[in-house]
Amino acid sequence: MALVELSVVEQRYRAVLAVERGEPVTVVAAQFGVSRQTVHAWVVRYRAAGLSGLADRSRRPESCPHQASPEVEAAVCELRREHPRWGARRLVHELARTAPAGMVVPSRMTVYRILARHGLTEPKARRRRREDYVRWERPVAMALWQMDIVGGVFLVDGTECKVVTGVDDHSRFCVIASVVSRATGRAVCQAFAGALGRFGVPEEVLTDNGKQFTDRFGHGGEVLFDRICRDNGIAHRLTQPASPTTTGKVERFHLTLRRELLDHAVPFASLADAQAAVDRWVVEYNIRRPHQALDMACPADRFSETARARQEADPLPPRLPAILGLADPAPVSTETTGPAGAVTAPDDDPRPVQVVYDGGPVEFERIVPNSGNLGVAGRQFWLGQARAGLTVTFWADHDVIHLLIAGVRIKSLRSHLSSADLAALAADGGRPAGPAPLPAAEADGTAWEIDRTINRFGSVSVGGKVVLIAEILAGRRVTIRVEPATLTVFDPQTRELLRTRTNPIPVERLARLQGARPAGPPPRPSVEPITVQRRTDPIGRIMIAGQRLNVGREHGGAIVTAHVSDTTITIELDPTTRWTFARTTSKPVRSMKAYRPRTTNVS
Repeated sequence: MALVELSVVEQRYRAVLAVERGEPVTVVAAQFGVSRQTVHAWVVRYRAAGLSGLADRSRRPESCPHQASPEVEAAVCELRREHPRWGARRLVHELARTAPAGMVVPSRMTVYRILARHGLTEPKARRRRREDYVRWERPVAMALWQMDIVGGVFLVDGTECKVVTGVDDHSRFCVIASVVSRATGRAVCQAFAGALGRFGVPEEVLTDNGKQFTDRFGHGGEVLFDRICRDNGIAHRLTQPASPTTTGKVERFHLTLRRELLDHAVPFASLADAQAAVDRWVVEYNIRRPHQALDMACPADRFSETARARQEADPLPPRLPAILGLADPAPVSTETTGPAGAVTAPDDDPRPVQVVYDGGPVEFERIVPNSGNLGVAGRQFWLGQARAGLTVTFWADHDVIHLLIAGVRIKSLRSHLSSADLAALAADGGRPAGPAPLPAAEADGTAWEIDRTINRFGSVSVGGKVVLIAEILAGRRVTIRVEPATLTVFDPQTRELLRTRTNPIPVERLARLQGARPAGPPPRPSVEPITVQRRTDPIGRIMIAGQRLNVGREHGGAIVTAHVSDTTITIELDPTTRWTFARTTSKPVRSMKAYRPRTTNVS
């Protein structure tokens, strides 16, 4: 006999029939594994409603006096939709500030349940309780600063800048937010020195083991950051390797900075525009934005009084190395609010004013490191270990870079710098340059033309010197316009400019080159740009001719069309939006399509 599975209603019905036949309720309850009261309830429900009375009933109470009212739920949902990144704690804080009279402000968990019920948040498994974490915090402001470096600031030319950040441990007040083109030790120290002059000297500074902060894992010497701390009596604390939670407050500041500004910001036109945007956000963060770790108080509420008292107790300016006086670090804020000295520097600040770059060549100095390999704007300049410690003066424009030591030109190279690079170098201690440091040329006969065939390695011989032109032009017949400073390679038929290189030939030998003739009109750049396609990566970046460009996270994974000329790259994001970037590389365009179709072998 086959087993038959009975439904719950059918089993209850059989129990009721057994009682109706006169069987004792105790026996029936034991047979079906329930209590006597349950069997009596089934009998009553069956006599009142028939078989339908034995179906399952909802256990939900008819009323719930402690449930939030529809008006409160509507206010919570509306506020959440206006500010999608606000959590339950922030929503409760804002409701308490703006709720009309008579509205009962719900608790944090009530707000969380409302958000989950309306699909405005995804319920997640509960993590460790807040009480389980070991938390530490200095008792007063200016006792400890946490410092670090974060990236993610993109310019329109594809350059990724860094932000030197600093947060007061007690108040979470942002004391440093300086945007720099490269996070060198000097740039970090300039930002640190500016904060010391603006807010005073803290007792301690906590950093990771980056080479900008310490030589702990190098030769064990003293870097510039350590010297500033030593001269001003600041205790420099270092984290253990691979321990980012030690500097958790500044790391959490980075997360807030990315979520509220950097992740949604379009590429900035210049370093100054990026700094201005960060400054505006820092004012909001310090003065107006409530902080959950401070019981919804603002960082300036905890920081301002202590900072002002510290400055009044120690009015002397910090001791800083003379090398930091070459450039003025960007201020943390451009808005004055709160007590004196809390946000902005005084108007009579004696620090030197940074020169505004308005185009043209730039001069700046760099010190040759012990390795003899000097890096400037992403390019290495080999000067040799014998010149270690010497000061090198750079004269740079879009075409040529000259290196001078003690006023003597030692090397000239083709420039890789864009207008944004020159502006960044000018902001980092540079100055407008004078005439190029080249021998004076005669008025006539300074330009000649020669014909050459590029060999299979992409090189030609000019005056006994092998000059690398481009491997992609191998085997091509070209004309070279020889000038005192440059070699201009162009097509002899169309006079279309192909490449520009630095001239290694002395001026007095130009007229004696084999096959030299007086030069004609200068070659012209190509007027027909090359059209290519690229697929952006998840954060909105593409690579064209060795140049990385950023179009924003909102275009991540999209296929874009780019028009590449010799000097610019124009990207079509949609039929009405075009962005133009300055081209900073001379590499040829090798890939035209965003992707190649897969090939299938048919047997």
